[in-house]
Amino acid sequence: MAGERVKLSVREREGRGTGDSRRLRRQGLIPGVLYGRGNQPHPFSVEERELRRVLTGDHGLHAILDVTLDGQTTAHASILKDYQVHPVRGNLVHVDLQEVRLDQPIQAQVVVELVGDPEGVKEGGVLSQVQREINIEALPLEIPERLELDVSGMAIGDTLRLADLPPHEGVTYLDDPDGTVLATVTMPTRIVEPEPEEEELAEGEELPEGEVPEGEEASEGGAEASAEPEADAAGEQGTTED
Repeated sequence: MAGERVKLSVREREGRGTGDSRRLRRQGLIPGVLYGRGNQPHPFSVEERELRRVLTGDHGLHAILDVTLDGQTTAHASILKDYQVHPVRGNLVHVDLQEVRLDQPIQAQVVVELVGDPEGVKEGGVLSQVQREINIEALPLEIPERLELDVSGMAIGDTLRLADLPPHEGVTYLDDPDGTVLATVTMPTRIVEPEPEEEELAEGEELPEGEVPEGEEASEGGAEASAEPEADAAGEQGTTED
């Protein structure tokens, strides 16, 4: 939910580089960097379980993190700037945090969630979500976890754009209101299979017994008719008069 604040304790780290990061991950720690407001970045490490708790809670990815470094009592109000996951295992491998001022607006990406059962889908149409995230600007504590778009009234052929998304108090939409398509309902794509073509006889291939090539018709009794004259001729040559 918007305005959620979560405490996160981290340890400062001195080592940098790939070797140090691997050593930390073997110990169950995730390397990260805290970027301050005009100050030098603070490399840190944090327990993976603790980091997952922060990133997967009900507050979502837009919570304000009150980051406390070892040996300090001052909490740094920060937001999640970026994170990396292993391409195969899917576990976290690095995280970047950005310190913010709570009285100054920041920019963020927020998920648009489609709600409702479109009339067009009941009639056989297909609902497609074209744009899943939009860019917004708001105070850190006013960034919503998600924005809901009601699609229940959509018929086949309808399109909803950013201009159709209801305004959210304290939030400014930064994308093109008319050029940003959020959802469409279209007819399902029909795949027309081509009619099977007759296979041509390969060169040297013989037709099955009793079949003739296309376009050629055997005359009735053709074979018998051609054989009879030859037999008659043979009989005449072999006959002598008494």
